[in-house]
Amino acid sequence: MKKTFMGTAGLALIALTVVVTGCGAKQEADEASAGSNAKANNSANAANIAAEVKKIIVGTGTQFPKVCFLDENGKLTGFDVELVKEIDKRLPGYEFEFQTLDFSNLLLSLETKKIDFVAHEMEQNPDRAKKYLFNKEAYAHWKTKIIAPKGSGAAFKTLDDLKGKKVLTTATSAEATLLENYNKSHDNAISIVYTNGAANDTVNQLTTGRVAATLGADFTLSLIDPQGKLESVGDALEEADVQFVFRKDDPDEQQLADAVDGALKAIKSDGTLSKLSIQWLGADYTQQ
Repeated sequence: MKKTFMGTAGLALIALTVVVTGCGAKQEADEASAGSNAKANNSANAANIAAEVKKIIVGTGTQFPKVCFLDENGKLTGFDVELVKEIDKRLPGYEFEFQTLDFSNLLLSLETKKIDFVAHEMEQNPDRAKKYLFNKEAYAHWKTKIIAPKGSGAAFKTLDDLKGKKVLTTATSAEATLLENYNKSHDNAISIVYTNGAANDTVNQLTTGRVAATLGADFTLSLIDPQGKLESVGDALEEADVQFVFRKDDPDEQQLADAVDGALKAIKSDGTLSKLSIQWLGADYTQQ
């Protein structure tokens, strides 16, 4: 039998091959392990980020033309809705989700923690300020006036002129509070008729004579009455800033309100707020 002898160089080559193969296998194992660890870390980071993002339920309505309403495709939109979406973009620590409700149920839903704040052109007044927290930065400003059918409003200049008349308003609205407070000191002189707040119902009740007048913000007339059947008359009964409403005496709500204020300041300073007002309301109603 012929024996094959391998020299020192051959043995060294085999040894080197074994070492290289071993190193390659170890490197692949290390890379696989590193990849697994990276994926695990990424998953953990994603989970931590998700845990840090707080979901916020924003209460709004669907019956306020150009402010919060359903378009022809059933999509919720309008000035308040699009503003909230813009705020959401600028607050990575929060995720906003809309909950639509009847206007009269918004503040009750806030109190019972079904929603986290209200976005529905809410005016701050002394009665509301006692019960609720308002953010500091106003995003609109309006003047409340008497609204009546065209040609019949000349007789109405002040609330005194509405004595003995039926006046339409939405329950829990700032206008309702204005009328109710007037009645408290005037022996219920005005007959208050409450509605669900739908714009078409308001125009219909006024033009058919079922009620004599209603109260509304100066800019809302063209929104609820695009055909021009109504008119606003007299001087402003009151002026008010429009803000978001939060639960009072709640640290989390205060933190949220402060965050919203920070985003609103930026939205004001870069002109976005004015653009949204002009787009949806027809003019810039964001300042006094």
